[in-house]
Amino acid sequence: QVQLVESGGGLVQPGESLRLSCAASGIDFSNSAVGWFRQAPGKQRELVARIISSGVPTYGDFVKGRFTVSRDSAKNTVYLQMNSLKPEDTAVYYCWLAFPYSWGQGTQVTVSS
Repeated sequence: QVQLVESGGGLVQPGESLRLSCAASGIDFSNSAVGWFRQAPGKQRELVARIISSGVPTYGDFVKGRFTVSRDSAKNTVYLQMNSLKPEDTAVYYCWLAFPYSWGQGTQVTVSS
């Protein structure tokens, strides 16, 4: 059974950074796209970043160079480095795996002064 476990969320001030991690168990995800989505209260879940097996990333339009997604296939882990965080980045961040299609339980990121 595939499990995705996120960590690294928390409360930060505007302009600060956070690094999210997502560890996958029960599968070797080296041949699958993985990434991050987020969902703010009252809004639809949206793509933050995803990275395919070759390492090519795709980002949501709002990222604008602030976030970096990376993967360590040896550790079955995907990371999201978030810099220059804004209050509008506040959301629950979910780890996502394309194949087999799976979601993590989510980790809260709150950006507030």
